[in-house]
Amino acid sequence: QRKNPFSSDDRLASKPAHTHRGDPSYGRPPEGSRTEQRGKDAHSHVGKEVEELCLVIRRTGVVGEDGHVSVTFGQLFETYVTISNKVVGILLRARKHGLVHFEGEMLWQGKDDDVVITLL
Repeated sequence: QRKNPFSSDDRLASKPAHTHRGDPSYGRPPEGSRTEQRGKDAHSHVGKEVEELCLVIRRTGVVGEDGHVSVTFGQLFETYVTISNKVVGILLRARKHGLVHFEGEMLWQGKDDDVVITLL
């Protein structure tokens, strides 16, 4: 579009042609763009789902001797699947942020029903 003589989009003409590694804007959408806003909205939505998952674990789990709330994957799956079918993905995101702990890289329904998930 930058070379298109019929394009009336001024944003394209004012942007540099290429960004390089190390440049703060490398790999990021232009500031103020709709793409940037969609990314922010998606990040916010996932954050809310992680919070909701933590609340479900707190409600359905059992407080252990260490004071942490724990629940098995099978019990969590049966409870949370009615809320969202993305329970495993949300669990992985929660673990990435240090909110929950469980053994293994991935959890599978049926096979990993006895894996304990601990709310940190």
